[in-house]
Amino acid sequence: MIDWLSSMEQTFEYYIVDPGTWKDIKKINCVISSTINRDDSSETLGSATIDVTEPLDECYIRIYLITIQNGVKEKYPLGTFLVQTPSYSFDGKVINVSMDAYTPLLELKENPTPLGYYIEKNSNVMDYAYRLTRENMRGPVIKTKNDETLYYDFVANTDDTWITFIKDLISNAKYTLGLDELSRVIFLPKQDLKTLQPVWTYNDDNSSILYPELDINRDLYGIPNVVEVIYSNGPDNFFSRVENNDENSPISIRNRGREIVHRITNPEMIGPPTEERIKEYATQLLRDLSSLEYTISYTHGYCPVRVGDCVRINYEKAGLVGIKAKVISQSIKCEPGCPVTEKAVFTDDLWEGWK
Repeated sequence: MIDWLSSMEQTFEYYIVDPGTWKDIKKINCVISSTINRDDSSETLGSATIDVTEPLDECYIRIYLITIQNGVKEKYPLGTFLVQTPSYSFDGKVINVSMDAYTPLLELKENPTPLGYYIEKNSNVMDYAYRLTRENMRGPVIKTKNDETLYYDFVANTDDTWITFIKDLISNAKYTLGLDELSRVIFLPKQDLKTLQPVWTYNDDNSSILYPELDINRDLYGIPNVVEVIYSNGPDNFFSRVENNDENSPISIRNRGREIVHRITNPEMIGPPTEERIKEYATQLLRDLSSLEYTISYTHGYCPVRVGDCVRINYEKAGLVGIKAKVISQSIKCEPGCPVTEKAVFTDDLWEGWK
């Protein structure tokens, strides 16, 4: 297995992919450069830009990182992308074609759900999610077993596409969409950062792949100190208000001198609503919203870390020691050194639910 902290040769290979079998069918030799963007805030979770010397028709392209270390050659997939939207430039000698490319989730974004579409209550959430994803895109989908069922009929909004509908559906089972290295669709359980274990540690020692530049941002704007939950559905009517009055919390009503209210109406809940459940929901929501989020931006040489992974950062010169953060975006330049510009977030809890 390759040692990502040691020197190696790096090149890249590109292949056209059969959308029916998801296998490589033809190597492409006209690529000049490419950049891969992975982003958990993007509806399709990422994109790529591929520059070539001759145009290509719409097709799926897979990008590989090729490494040679100690005489051993290995091949690592970085993603599979649907090529569209070419633009051309000519410098008097060479034609340069720049192509925008998208993850397979684009196919779920392109079409709306049928008007009036719904899933009946008591249906299995993840079974339906798998079937709908598989039926509405060509890329492979990895099935996840889960017993969560719908408490109510789940009705599509008039402006829903398949991707928004499926994302909302699986949130009922506390799952989210993801992609693996081959860009197969996977269903990932939502996990709090505190429960995640780091898959990689970035150190600033002599063997570090971490570049020296690093940015840290934090923002207190809009963090509430009051949550109100209103639930009204037929005979079920509940109201709960939870306040942060803790003198040790910097965002409490007392310390800020004002209320910042977050109100939510008819939240989707698993199981029948009760007064106790609504109160627990409101308390947990205020606790979740009372976290100060830090965003760290840094660059490192390529290693097998993906968006959604937990990493540990030890950068003593920047005052970061033992920081556990979750990766939210990556920009990978497919060039020697394979630099990855990465953003990760970690939180500082400002209220723990004290009475």
